[in-house]
Amino acid sequence: MDGGYTGIAGRSVLAIGAHPDDIELGCGGALLAHVAAGDTVTMLVVTGGENGPGDGARGAGRRAEQERAAEMIGARLVWGGLRDCEVVPDSQTVRLIERVLRATRADLVYVHAPDDSHQDHRAVASATQGAARRLPRVLHYQSPSTLSFSPTVFVDVTAHLSGKVAALAAHATQVELSAMVEPDAVVASARHWGAQARIGYAEAFQPTRLVLDLAPVQGGAVAAVPASWQLTPSMPIGTV
Repeated sequence: MDGGYTGIAGRSVLAIGAHPDDIELGCGGALLAHVAAGDTVTMLVVTGGENGPGDGARGAGRRAEQERAAEMIGARLVWGGLRDCEVVPDSQTVRLIERVLRATRADLVYVHAPDDSHQDHRAVASATQGAARRLPRVLHYQSPSTLSFSPTVFVDVTAHLSGKVAALAAHATQVELSAMVEPDAVVASARHWGAQARIGYAEAFQPTRLVLDLAPVQGGAVAAVPASWQLTPSMPIGTV
């Protein structure tokens, strides 16, 4: 598989999150769009979320919730096996992410934004930047705990917003205890970014790198443009 990403079916996408529900909240709509386009999507959840909202006995429940959400998205799920609130961006974490990158042959990665008040989010973002240092496409998503976020890349999720909300609802132990993942807030955020992107609903991303592959699109119909032409006063602007 070559390294270019043009949205052509069959590309490999890796989404990385520190805890169960992080990925769905940050880029669930984009992942659904990738699956709909025929891309292969893998979700790497680095910890089991043992210290999240709810009592400690919910650890196994959170795993089941995450497995159900990944199934709803149509993604393969990989567990990182690290412990919630103890993730550090050391060589072990970098190697973990490198192994998944090699196994999936990913050419596009989604991960937490680096400037975040949750230490696990910061650590996962930093380790991913190290592991994906040779990858030409790394996009960062926003979390409720993100501190600064200046997105310049947007994905139209208008057709997939209900699917994103449904995948988040699979994380019942979190939705019932956190206003940050309630459906109204998710929809409002998507509408906000959609307005910024001049579309209906969007997810927003801050790139570390985003290399565009401008290879010709196979089978695409493109209107012919004369080799030489001039705008005349009588020509309506909308026809150019």
